[in-house]
Amino acid sequence: MAEGAAEVSAQSGGGGDPGAVEPERGVAPIKPQYLTTKEQFHEFLEAKGQKPSQESEAVDPAGNDLTEPEAKRIRLEDGQAEEAAETGEQLQAQKRARGQNKCRPHVKPTHYDKNKLCPSLVQESAARCFYGDRCRFLHDVGHYLETKPADLGPSCVLFETFGRCPYGVTCRFAGAHLGPEGQNLVREGLVQAPPVRNGLDKALQQQLRKRKIHFKRAEQALRQLSRGPLPGPTSEATVPEGREAEGAPGQDNCDIQLAPQEPDTVGPPSGPLRTCGPLTDEDVVRLRPHEKRRLDISGKLYLAPLTTCGNLPFRRICKRFGADVTCGEMAVCTNLLQGQTSEWALLKRHPCEDIFGVQLEGAFPDTMTKCAELLNRTIEVDFVDINVGCPIDLVFKKGGGCALMNRLAKFQQIVRGMNQVLDVPLTVKLRTGVQERVNLAHRLLPDLRAWGAALVTLHGRSREQRYTKLADWQYIEQCVAAARPMPLFGNGDVLSYEDANRALQTGVSGVMIARGALLKPWLFTEIKEQRHWDISSSERLDILRDFTHYGLEHWGSDTQGVEKTRRFLLEWLSFLCRYVPVGLLERLPQRINERPPYYLGRDYLETLMASQKAADWIRISEMLLGPVPPNFVFLPKHKANAYK
Repeated sequence: MAEGAAEVSAQSGGGGDPGAVEPERGVAPIKPQYLTTKEQFHEFLEAKGQKPSQESEAVDPAGNDLTEPEAKRIRLEDGQAEEAAETGEQLQAQKRARGQNKCRPHVKPTHYDKNKLCPSLVQESAARCFYGDRCRFLHDVGHYLETKPADLGPSCVLFETFGRCPYGVTCRFAGAHLGPEGQNLVREGLVQAPPVRNGLDKALQQQLRKRKIHFKRAEQALRQLSRGPLPGPTSEATVPEGREAEGAPGQDNCDIQLAPQEPDTVGPPSGPLRTCGPLTDEDVVRLRPHEKRRLDISGKLYLAPLTTCGNLPFRRICKRFGADVTCGEMAVCTNLLQGQTSEWALLKRHPCEDIFGVQLEGAFPDTMTKCAELLNRTIEVDFVDINVGCPIDLVFKKGGGCALMNRLAKFQQIVRGMNQVLDVPLTVKLRTGVQERVNLAHRLLPDLRAWGAALVTLHGRSREQRYTKLADWQYIEQCVAAARPMPLFGNGDVLSYEDANRALQTGVSGVMIARGALLKPWLFTEIKEQRHWDISSSERLDILRDFTHYGLEHWGSDTQGVEKTRRFLLEWLSFLCRYVPVGLLERLPQRINERPPYYLGRDYLETLMASQKAADWIRISEMLLGPVPPNFVFLPKHKANAYK
């Protein structure tokens, strides 16, 4: 296959010409024998594909690209501007079509509710359906099986792993665990509950929705903040070892922490309590802020909280390759306080995540402090992180994310208030500043140390820069001195072990890895073993297969769970396509700001994984999860023109 790919490359004029022109700036330097043109690249994939007519770009008789979103086509059609100028209505329509992809389709399918089996039958409940004749779901299992699509595979991941598939007949791999009469089989020796922690209890969700929870500690901390800053530093980094707490603040904190929990305060729902050994002082006595255990992760590899792609299955992949510290996706504190299931799902933790934290986003001290108290009593984490680095307008315009760097009073109240109610260390992730040439981080770091932050992670770009320029590691080095003795982690543009070594030379306590892990999750192994891994396409496909297995365990093996797994797989593939295999590069290592040109890999699968077309990503997903449903549309969140 490699010879065939190279032969096509030679025919396309991209062969090994000794006088080949040097690659342009910002383009990955690939060996000439692998280079090709866009046309030859897609012809090669279509010739090898099983269904080239479905995956190829659709073109109508007029020559328009039908795979472009509607708003994109409006903008790209020839002569559209002249026609729109004739009438005011057409001009207004064209103006709305500019900029963002206004007609991006909502990916949530509507066919999930069609012919859906009643949950009472799926869960094999002995009780009859609570809604009776008013239930909008099917109660005829035979009719459901007649209309159900064919199975996607011969084995069910949930049945093989846990001994029982909770989705029963609705599972898309049901043939592996259904008996002759349609009953759900169980492997007695393997039956175990899924080990994921930090789920949302239904009783707690009802209390949150009805606003029946009182936040005693948060309200007391907020009252103290309204009268003035909380007295004295509360961070362990600012208190010398062996020194005891000051009288008044420590006494006040002790009174708050030892107060008995009232029935309407935050806490686990009432019910039988499970114990695991004798009751100790650690179970009863709350730690004072200066007695919190230290977050000692210096020198460890920290996987950044990645929105959308940093889900639990992806974190399991990164843990397998050597990530030491993981953090959940950014969760909005107001949504958590409202008991939204989708937001609480971002807090879930797998047992393999031995050092795990959650990241909160908010703009106001009251909601952030109350959310911190809520999580302090209901979930198991090793630290809580405040997002002060999110650059998106939706967050920034509400005063959250990067905007907190310019709202010093609110920022201080948030950090002090959360630190007061948390029993685990509080960390902060921020950028260099809001504007490109106005750095703020070096001024904020001493304040954060005094307010109680245990650790700060600094991304070496401002909000205005986003990802358009390289991270400023020289500025991060200056901030290391400003933060001492508080540990500072650096973040930005780490895609190889050389990048990580250069980052550590700045004096940072450790390195946080974000996009580098999306492009190649085996980066953690490369850093620890100090080598370049020329990973094969089959090994990369095995990684994707493991991700789908983890996804089916996490999101479910029914139709909705399969398609959710597929959607997150496609989001990840939109990053993975930017990776260039080590054996194809003229110069090592690949840099994160270098985009790959069109090239033909050493086999067909390696070439397919290099495609930047969403149709080819869907083809890869079909290798792992079976065919996509009818009218399936996918547009990645981070780039609107995925089909171009």
